Amino acid sequence: MEIKVNDGVYKIVPYNNVIVETSFIPKGETFNPSSHAVILNPEAVPSELIQSDNSVELKTKGISVHIQKQPFQISYAYKGKPIISEKMGYVKNDSLETIQFNLNKEEVLYGGGVRALGMNRRGYRLQLYNRAHYGYETHSELMNYTMPIVMSSEKYLIHFDNAPIGFLDLDSKKNNTLTYETISGRKTYQVVVGDSWYDLLDNYTDLTGKQPMPPRWALGNFSSRFGYHTQQEVEETVQKFRDEQIPLDAVIIDIYWFGKDIQGHMGNLEFLKDSFPNPTQMIKDLKSKNVNTILVTEPFILTTSKRWQETVDNDVLAKDSLGNPFKFDFYFGNTGLIDIYNPKGKAWFWDIYKGLADMGVTGIWGDLGEPEVHPSKLLHATGTADEVHNIYGHDWARLVHEGYKTDFPNQRPFILMRAGSSGSQRFGMIPWSGDVNRSWGGLQSQPEIALQMGMQGLGYMHSDLGGFAGDNLDDELYTRWLQYGVFQPIYRPHAQEAVPAEPIFREPKTKALAKKSIELRYKLLPYNYTLAFQNHQHGTPLMRPLFFEDDTQSLQTDASEYFWGDAFLIAPIMKSGVTEKDVYFPKNHVWFDFYTDEKFEGGTRKTIKTHEDYIPTYVKAGAFIPMAKPMQSTKEYKGEVFELHYYFDASVKESKGQLYNDDGVTPNDFETGSYEVLQFESEFEKDELELELEAETGKNYASSIKTVMVIVRNISSQPKSIKIDGNKINGTWDSQTKQLFIPLSWNTKNETEIKIKLNK
Repeated sequence: MEIKVNDGVYKIVPYNNVIVETSFIPKGETFNPSSHAVILNPEAVPSELIQSDNSVELKTKGISVHIQKQPFQISYAYKGKPIISEKMGYVKNDSLETIQFNLNKEEVLYGGGVRALGMNRRGYRLQLYNRAHYGYETHSELMNYTMPIVMSSEKYLIHFDNAPIGFLDLDSKKNNTLTYETISGRKTYQVVVGDSWYDLLDNYTDLTGKQPMPPRWALGNFSSRFGYHTQQEVEETVQKFRDEQIPLDAVIIDIYWFGKDIQGHMGNLEFLKDSFPNPTQMIKDLKSKNVNTILVTEPFILTTSKRWQETVDNDVLAKDSLGNPFKFDFYFGNTGLIDIYNPKGKAWFWDIYKGLADMGVTGIWGDLGEPEVHPSKLLHATGTADEVHNIYGHDWARLVHEGYKTDFPNQRPFILMRAGSSGSQRFGMIPWSGDVNRSWGGLQSQPEIALQMGMQGLGYMHSDLGGFAGDNLDDELYTRWLQYGVFQPIYRPHAQEAVPAEPIFREPKTKALAKKSIELRYKLLPYNYTLAFQNHQHGTPLMRPLFFEDDTQSLQTDASEYFWGDAFLIAPIMKSGVTEKDVYFPKNHVWFDFYTDEKFEGGTRKTIKTHEDYIPTYVKAGAFIPMAKPMQSTKEYKGEVFELHYYFDASVKESKGQLYNDDGVTPNDFETGSYEVLQFESEFEKDELELELEAETGKNYASSIKTVMVIVRNISSQPKSIKIDGNKINGTWDSQTKQLFIPLSWNTKNETEIKIKLNK
């Protein structure tokens, strides 16, 4: 639908019943149809046009757009319920173009990317300009990953589909106004709605792309610091993990792989032979120990680097107004910036990555990709620095993602970056929260950052476990951060090297506690990998706010607890010396302590005693938790042998769970039928508990015999009888733990059924 007004044209396009796009094209401008974020194609949506003297309404089964002619106003509704309306519409000021909307008084607003502001971001005018904040703690208004997205507690989302820099004003003047402000570009936004938070995210990630499955090893433990100086140091560190039997899947090598010191070498992008005499052999040896190698790279080429002249000769760098490479100073030296918008720059950069992948490198760390320093006068092939600043990291991830697709089509890339934009998840980007302070304040902001980014499509947002900035040696802080890390997307301790980030170099007690956390992380691999699958399918975050399932109003602004997947409730310890903690148990469910099986009713708040060796962790009654046997690397996990814990409670009449399996390496396993989904169901009626196990096996995946130990928790007395597929078996009931153990050999070609007759 096109609407002509005196200063231009509005173009309204429904994508489907839950997404509509509105663009304004001012007089004298032509419509730019290209979006960095959107990949969904609009469907033919059944709709009707309802016209009257003063209004026009475009009505679909879900979303409707109402246009009032005098005074002109566009408003949106979903299934008859008003969502949001434009206030001023498009207005051009001296330096900024703006679009304003009306908010209701009660709405809580989320979004804007990575910030540390508290969950409700209403009341702030947020700058949209990716900029690192070194050593931040509990408050940071501008950080490394901004996004032009607003989500409302009313379960709708507005995505301003435009790359250039600007502001997102979330009612800073307290006059119930939302304003998007930009220096230039598209005046396009999408309104997305959903019947639940899960639907809303599914719809938004349909619009901007789903996250591919990460390589399975990405869910393991990383050894990382700033940084390993030599090949010998890398090899000795990895060997120490193996000697101490602390599981490990990857080592990350920071800037010393291409230079002896911090300054002067960025852009060399090749192993320094003095320090790393035989990198190919090193990578091969690490792989033989089931450890992946990840290298840091940056988009800056210093004028003092070995490759400076090569990049000048090959026309790789962004330019000044005279067409020469744009040179500027920053912390690491005098530099140019790779112009990834110039096909020559893009090809040159990918060639570096291809060479590293050919050597055996399996992960790319893209650092400083805001870009850290990006002068406004610098020119890219497609326009000014300010026009692409916020999508530079996004397009850098795209470059790596597309390069792998072409040259390494059978390998899932690992792409770790701290800057990007809306939609970066579809390139497999794994973002982290930047240079957080190594302090309790630094830890306190992490759940909020991860929850907010998960709500904006980036399900793998995580932190440098233990904190990054500063030389603070605090064993309690380190322990609590690593315990929190078990239940956040990526397990990667990383820090400045004066205080070790790796548990193997901490004092014995701290090391033992860290080992315990890491071993639990590996035990949960089948559960966590299934969360990755759910994220890939539906955009569902791995970490989820409590308000996703409990509509208690106070939870709308609460990040002190969260769900890990759909079964776990996590209450991290964020302060020193905490011996007791108030825990809220979300309503409509019964909860069990993961460690003691103590039972808690939903909708209640309890003060619980804390423990040194774990954080408060609870499991939802009716949940199925698949767990793996101990391992030293995810490479040892095959999914043929596992424990299946079922949390029984008489209040749960039926429930479901699943376990997803594929080879953990090849892209698009699910899409090509190279997978299995093991489905679990429970039914409880008249003292009989029935557990059903069946498998959905892809056409290119071989069924197998699974050796499963089914552990039914919270069975208060010896059952009367247990039958597997009609045959009586004994099982083992433990009177101390109230757990029932049922060994099962399951051919996944067939459904299997366990019937347990309980004593009253």
